[in-house]
Amino acid sequence: MAAGSAASCGGTGCGSHCSSSSSTAAEDATAESLGRLSVSRECGKCGGGVGAVAVAGGVGLCGECFRAHLFGKFKLAVTSNAMVRPTDSVLLAFSGGPASRVALQFIHEMRSKAIESWDASNSQALPVFGVAVAFVDESVLCSKPKQEIDMAIEDIKSIGFSVGIKAMHITPLEDVFSMASKDGEGRLREAVDMIDDDTGREDFLQCLRMLALQKIALENGYTKIMLGSCASAIACHVLSATVKGQGYSLPADVQYVDTRWEIPVVIPLRDCLARELSLLCELDSLKTQQHLDRPSNGINSLVASFVERLREENPSREHTIVRTAQKLKPFSFNKFSADGYHDFLPSRLRPKFQNVDNDESTFSGILCLICGSPFNESELRNLESTKHKAQKKTDLYTAHCCQSCCFQILPSGGNLYEHFFSLLPEFWTGRVDTVSVSHSLPR
Repeated sequence: MAAGSAASCGGTGCGSHCSSSSSTAAEDATAESLGRLSVSRECGKCGGGVGAVAVAGGVGLCGECFRAHLFGKFKLAVTSNAMVRPTDSVLLAFSGGPASRVALQFIHEMRSKAIESWDASNSQALPVFGVAVAFVDESVLCSKPKQEIDMAIEDIKSIGFSVGIKAMHITPLEDVFSMASKDGEGRLREAVDMIDDDTGREDFLQCLRMLALQKIALENGYTKIMLGSCASAIACHVLSATVKGQGYSLPADVQYVDTRWEIPVVIPLRDCLARELSLLCELDSLKTQQHLDRPSNGINSLVASFVERLREENPSREHTIVRTAQKLKPFSFNKFSADGYHDFLPSRLRPKFQNVDNDESTFSGILCLICGSPFNESELRNLESTKHKAQKKTDLYTAHCCQSCCFQILPSGGNLYEHFFSLLPEFWTGRVDTVSVSHSLPR
C-alpha cells in the first residue's frame, strides 16, 4: 500500500494498515511516484495518510481509502446488477493490463469472502461461485521473438496462479477457425490481410477475441464472461462508435450487462478510470503484463489520443462521456431476467435490479454476423429485401453484416466477398446458412 511512517492516522474510515507520513519530503516523493496525482497532504476521508489520488470532487485519498473506494464501486456494480450468482462459474478475460488485473484481484477477494461466509454459516445454504481466467494469445500476428512471447505468457500464468486461480485457459486466437479447418493460422492471416482499413482490421480482431472467449466458455461450462473494460476504455469506444456511424448499437456496448451473446458478458469496472486502476496496481504491487499488447490503429488510435488530451485537461471528462452514453435507451438484452436473480439480491437492492423498459426497446433480434451489433431499421429493410431476391449465399452473408462492418471490414470489391466469407469461422457463417436453406439459395 501507500508508503508512510509508523504513525497511525487513527481515522474511522480507513483500513487498518493506513499510516501518515512524518516527512513532507517523503509525502512529495510518494505522490510523485504515484503518477503526480496527489492533490492534498492528507486523506480527505480518514484525515491521515498521503493524499494519493483525486477522486470525486478532487478529494485526495490515502492508499487504503482509495483501494476501498475502487473495491466499493466494483462490488456495488456486481451486486446491484446481479452479475454473479452463487451458482455461476465466471470466466475472466485477462489481458495482463491494469484493468483486468484489478478485476482479477477484486473478484478473487469477493469469492474469498463468500467462502469465509459459507464456512461460517450453519446452514451453508448457498454455494460459492467459481472463477477461471482466459487469455487470448494473438502472438501469431505479432513480430516479437518467440522467447519474449513465451516469457510473457508464463508471467500471465503466474499472475493467475498467485491469487489461487486453478483453471487458466491460454487460447491462440486462430483456434476460432479450427472448427472448420485445421489450418486456423493460415485462415486468420489471410482474412486479416484481406481487410484494407486499419480500423476495420483492429475491429475484426476484437470481434474474434469475443468469439474466442465465447468458445472457451461454451466448451468448459462457464456461465458468465467478465471483461475488464473500464470507464476510460468505454469512453474511447463511445467516441469511436460515433465516428464510425454505430450510434444505433452503441447503447448495447456501454451497459453493465450484455446477454446478446450465448454466454452473457458483464463489465463491473465500468465506473473506474484507467489511471485509478493503474495507480492501484502500483499501490498494491499488483504485477501486470502488457508486452503482448497491440497498438491501436486508424480511428481507434486517433480517438485514444484525443481522450488522453481530454484527460490531461480534466480527468472527469471520461466519466462525462460514459454518463452521456448511458442516457441512451438500452436494449432488452442489457439485463438479466429477474426470474431467479432476486433470490440472491439483498432486499434493499431489489428495486434497483436491471431497470430496463422492454416497451421502449426496439431490438429486432437480428445481430450483425461479424460484430454482433443489433440492426437498425434500414439494415433490417435491406436484409428483408435480400432474403427474397438473393441469388447466392454471399448476398445473404453481406446482408447480415451491419453498415459499419460492410464499410470497414469487408474487402473492397464484391468479387472478393465469397472468398472472404469462406475464411470466416463457421460459428458465424453457420447461423446464416440456416436461413439460406429455408430460402433454397444455390449452394
